[in-house]
Amino acid sequence: MSILMTLRIALKALARNKMRTSLTMLGMIIGVGAVITMVALGEGAQSAIEDQIRAAGTNMVTIYPGSFTVGGAHGGAGSSSRLTPADAEVLRSLPEISYVTENVSTRQQIIASNQNWNTSIVGAGVDFPMVKSWPMKYGTFFTEQDVQASGKVIALGANVSTTLFGEDVDPTGQQVRVRNHVVRVIGVMASKGSTGMGQNQDDQAFMPYTTVMKKISGNRFLNSILASAASGDDILFAAEAVKTRLRVQHEIAPGADDDFMVWTADDMVAMRTQTTDTLTSLLAAIAGVSLLVGGIGIMNIMLVSVTERTREIGLRLAVGAKGADVLYQFLVEALLISLVGGGLGIAFGFGTAEFVKWYRDWPAVVPTDAVLLAFGVAAGIGVFFGYYPARVASALDPIEALRFE
Repeated sequence: MSILMTLRIALKALARNKMRTSLTMLGMIIGVGAVITMVALGEGAQSAIEDQIRAAGTNMVTIYPGSFTVGGAHGGAGSSSRLTPADAEVLRSLPEISYVTENVSTRQQIIASNQNWNTSIVGAGVDFPMVKSWPMKYGTFFTEQDVQASGKVIALGANVSTTLFGEDVDPTGQQVRVRNHVVRVIGVMASKGSTGMGQNQDDQAFMPYTTVMKKISGNRFLNSILASAASGDDILFAAEAVKTRLRVQHEIAPGADDDFMVWTADDMVAMRTQTTDTLTSLLAAIAGVSLLVGGIGIMNIMLVSVTERTREIGLRLAVGAKGADVLYQFLVEALLISLVGGGLGIAFGFGTAEFVKWYRDWPAVVPTDAVLLAFGVAAGIGVFFGYYPARVASALDPIEALRFE
């Protein structure tokens, strides 16, 4: 029997019970749509994380204190406070490094007239705007003289400036109070948005690290050191050069563990996207259960169809049809249900992902391989779960089938 004839018979058989066929397809539609939606949202989140981290500076190398072993106990980042301004100073002599900035932070209340705002105050060096590729909106960043003199100057993040002084207002020259210190505003940073870690970069204020350490927080050590590699192509060489120089600076014996951690943008992307990948895979697996349920639904309906069409099957076998023809016929019907349901499910997944993207402002990216995989899985489920009912139909005895009531 020709393929076209088989398709015509299959379409007529499915059209006889439109409601039942539609409900059977619904399982495939929901399953495929859920998989496409979950993968799209996961891929979108991963892409956004990569963009946000790289926007902070693709050449950036970050040094954290910690990651050392004492008495068999391993410490992570922050478990050792051994980064000092002297460590930052020695890194400035490396030819692989263009800019270096100290980084120490504290959370304080900033008061301006009758307004106040609790925010993160970052103590930094003069190279901070170059390392972070962060221009000024108003005014200027502080100078080396401000750092040396522990000057009472501050550059505000865009959100902090708007909260304290109003939108599109240049507060340069105004005075604010941090703890019991009167501080002069020297500028406002351009809007930067959120980091890949979810932190709002505009909700910060920046002061010389010496001022923060001596007058605001009392910290003796730096929270981290930020450096910018001379070239994006040489960032790995720059990271290795930083490790080598700091091991000498910290007098770490050969073979001993580092008491610091060196991270590049690629390391941060890998760390964040690993979590995202795991969550996406988990959600996709849960959504895949819907595909399994849809497949079981196809098997159930096809078995019902075999029972209802027993006399038809017996008649076809009696007039010369082979068991393989009957098997093929029912497989085609199951495959049609799966493929049509899968196609509608892909459209449903695309639509749902776009709706979430619009309604929740959540990035959504639908990878081509996910679409092809979902469609292939739908076809595979149709064949797998349709084979048993088709095999049952092809094995019917023509005489018994004709007697069936």
